[in-house]
Amino acid sequence: MESSWLETRWARPLHLAFVFCLALGLLQAIKLYLRRQRLLRDLRPFPAPPTHWFLGHQKFLQEDRMEKLDEIVEKYPCAFPCWVGPFQAFFYIYDPDCAKIFLNRTDLKTQYLHKFMTPCLGKGLLNLDGPRWFQHRCLLMPGFHCDSLKTCVEPMAHSVNMMLDKWEKICSAQEATVEVFEHINLMALDIIMKCAFGQETNCQINGTYEPYVKATFELDKIVSSRLYNFWNHHDIIFKFSPNGHRFQELGKVLHQYAEKVIQDRKKFLKARMEQDDTQKYQNLLDIILSAQAENEGSFSEADLQSEVNTIMWAGHDASAASLSWLLYCLALNPEHQDRCRTEIRSILGNGSSITWDQLGEMSYITMCIKEMLRLIPPVPSISRELNKPLTLPDGRSLPAGMTVVLSIWGLHHNPAVWKNPKVFDPLRFTKENSDQRHPCAFLPFSTGSRNCIGQQLAMLELKVAMALILLRFQVAPDLTRPPAFSSHTVLKPKHGIHLHLKKLPEC
Repeated sequence: MESSWLETRWARPLHLAFVFCLALGLLQAIKLYLRRQRLLRDLRPFPAPPTHWFLGHQKFLQEDRMEKLDEIVEKYPCAFPCWVGPFQAFFYIYDPDCAKIFLNRTDLKTQYLHKFMTPCLGKGLLNLDGPRWFQHRCLLMPGFHCDSLKTCVEPMAHSVNMMLDKWEKICSAQEATVEVFEHINLMALDIIMKCAFGQETNCQINGTYEPYVKATFELDKIVSSRLYNFWNHHDIIFKFSPNGHRFQELGKVLHQYAEKVIQDRKKFLKARMEQDDTQKYQNLLDIILSAQAENEGSFSEADLQSEVNTIMWAGHDASAASLSWLLYCLALNPEHQDRCRTEIRSILGNGSSITWDQLGEMSYITMCIKEMLRLIPPVPSISRELNKPLTLPDGRSLPAGMTVVLSIWGLHHNPAVWKNPKVFDPLRFTKENSDQRHPCAFLPFSTGSRNCIGQQLAMLELKVAMALILLRFQVAPDLTRPPAFSSHTVLKPKHGIHLHLKKLPEC
């Protein structure tokens, strides 16, 4: 039976569309095949752990990767390629000489992590490159100057004491076991809201910021999961996945809170101006708003919200993780905890007040903080995409376009760099030992022009918090519930940190 005219008319376009799609699919397959062959050729000089032909090292990246990374660092000195699926590889380095060469270059931030975070944070200091990054960095720097940080000591102490008052109620007259990370997370958020934005949130008492805290934790988990799952690297696939829909919802939560912070501060400053209040308000947000008013064309509302988003998230997230891990390290090492407490008592007495100058005298607690940052770096890696070939100290080379990951965890745990790297030993950071060490052996805040802008604020917060905690409490680990590392961009305790808290008698 012959085909009708209508069937013939429709069949030809469908056949052409089918052939066109088939040709596109074939071209894409050839492109991916050539990409894989090129990566195999470029990475042939570098030995790597056993890999699955299709999944690569995905299992290692998603499950207990910190513990596994220690084994790899010992077995493969300096560096190794890490496959994320069959067509993408990240090149991990953890040698000080390699780190020095890598950090002295001007490569752009990798497209993966920062592209994935942009929808929820916007294009702030964390995600920018080039002249716009430099402009934002220069604008924000005055907010992290010593003169600005000195005014943060009192509100920090107030927030820490608020948390400790809660702990006293929990402990009452006897020792109690407390999951401290949740409390510390809220306290760190309270501090950044006061110091950076001039906001009294009372978030440690009421639940107004609970949705924000939950959103940041879940978003961090989704971004990390997407980074190490090659299927989700494609925007369209991720968008229609369960995580993609949830990611959009959580991003809206962050933007709403950031917008509220901005509008509240604008209203506050406007009211002060109407009252002819001559008092100078110069927290970080005030500095940004002032600069925006002077340069309306070069710093938009979107830029403003991106920076507030970034500071809110990064400013409390890494600090909360750092303080939690520091408290856990001192709980595991009571001899160092006692020595810190003795130093703090000799400087602060009963702790009724704490000043900027007193914090500068805390040499042993500073060494303990640095040793915690070495042993458990809150930000375990930084990454760049090579804009030109990179030659390593041994002569081997990587081509342009390769994603290179500087593993700060691997660097800090490298037995070729640190003796007994898994042992908590603050004396590594005496002046004599520090002077003898490679300048790129210890990089918790990175180094160079793109180092962490908030590192002095973070150190200040850690000193204030730890000094006040150790004055009022003795801490010991709950050995029945050891913490585990989460697979997040910031190393957090997966199930919290459970500690025995014992209230100390007042001096």
